[in-house]
Amino acid sequence: MAEIKDIVLIYMEDAPVSFARIEDIVPDHKKDWYQIRLLMLQIPLQVVTWILKADYINGDVFSMNGKSMRLEKVVAPVVANEHNDAPETPPENGNDSESLKSDDSSEKNQGNIISFSKRKNHKNGQES
Repeated sequence: MAEIKDIVLIYMEDAPVSFARIEDIVPDHKKDWYQIRLLMLQIPLQVVTWILKADYINGDVFSMNGKSMRLEKVVAPVVANEHNDAPETPPENGNDSESLKSDDSSEKNQGNIISFSKRKNHKNGQES
């Protein structure tokens, strides 16, 4: 079951329309129904409360304003640890040159780090 703090993808008519984070799930006064508060991850941010059965929170199709809707829990992709060969603790003397060397093949697939604080202002060539 999707739980508080989970990210869900909201589908309308089988098309993904928005991501949301589940802020709260509390029982409704109607038996077997829940009030689910969602932070819609879009601009502008908006909080909505829907009243749904547990099956709908778990991904079953339901109807809202005559349109079929569905929530799908988002599972973050697993990122392989890029530092598998790095020692868990730093070398005792802090100058172990072997631990600082890297495999050329692993460097080919690494991305660039961009510093937002030092990025260039393209309009006038000054740092911002």
